[in-house]
Amino acid sequence: MHDKRDESVGPLIEEFLTARATRKPSPHTLAAYRRDLNSVTALMGEESIPPLPLDRLMIGALSPRVMRAAFARFAAPRAAASVHRAWSTWNSFFTFLVAEGVVPGNPMPAVGRPRAPLPQPKPLRGEDTPEELLAAVAREDGRQRDPWPERDVAVLALALCAGLRLSELLALRVASVTGRPGERRVDVAGKGGRPRVVPIEDDLDGVLAEYLDSRARRFGARSVRPDSALLVDRRGEPLRRGGLQYLVESCYRRAGIGDRVPRGARLHALRHTFATRLAEDGASAAEIMRLLGHASLASSQTYIEVTAGQQRAAVRSNRTNRALAGLVGGRAVGPEV
Repeated sequence: MHDKRDESVGPLIEEFLTARATRKPSPHTLAAYRRDLNSVTALMGEESIPPLPLDRLMIGALSPRVMRAAFARFAAPRAAASVHRAWSTWNSFFTFLVAEGVVPGNPMPAVGRPRAPLPQPKPLRGEDTPEELLAAVAREDGRQRDPWPERDVAVLALALCAGLRLSELLALRVASVTGRPGERRVDVAGKGGRPRVVPIEDDLDGVLAEYLDSRARRFGARSVRPDSALLVDRRGEPLRRGGLQYLVESCYRRAGIGDRVPRGARLHALRHTFATRLAEDGASAAEIMRLLGHASLASSQTYIEVTAGQQRAAVRSNRTNRALAGLVGGRAVGPEV
């Protein structure tokens, strides 16, 4: 292996970011990588004597001791999630450098990191909100220029009753809905290349069949070939990310439930609602994990824990509990019975 430890950190960061760009991350993700790498490197440069700018700090100087000290300073004013994200970025950076033969090993396992907090579920608020949403969208709205309630209900139903992510919805083909009557299922191209199968009930199957019938009437039978995109726009073209997000937002507005959609979880709130209702009805974390395509059981367990917390809060709100407070702690008791 050619020793490249006298190379400066700045250009190596740019090489790493160029390599990551081939994976097509979002601009926001790439900006976060750059920010985490540059912020920690700047702290290491400040500790040098004399202080060194990014392009003069050598990669060979980044020992476990130096990295621990830099991350301790980086972590002090930041939340655990931000520190965990930066640690993961640096771990990926050093993994890249090892593969490229720039450094002999990755020092990050010797650098402590906080446990990443699991994101909390954000389902639609209100016990009957999903039903209100579906009922409102199923009605033709005279204010719409080209109403297509069959398609809109199909989109919402796939998210609410099968728990699909936005990317999974967009990847569906007409042939993704398979199986004999009574044993229907959706073949899903899941996150991280993990395919899964989600059973669907007769009612959802009927919604999808009605949607495809309406699509054939609009665009002809050839528009519903097995290899065609399952979800299309009003011109018959495959729905794209922005179009799907706008469609779901417009459904919320038509149903008048915008105030019941958690901030930062617009379409994802439908998936969270699916999982939360599974937990409320007694599904195990393992079952939720398989149906949602989670990579770890811990992600699915959060739905169980949140549901348990909601149940306890509901019991706590029972007024009769408050009446018990005066009956204990040395108060007189009644006659034995």
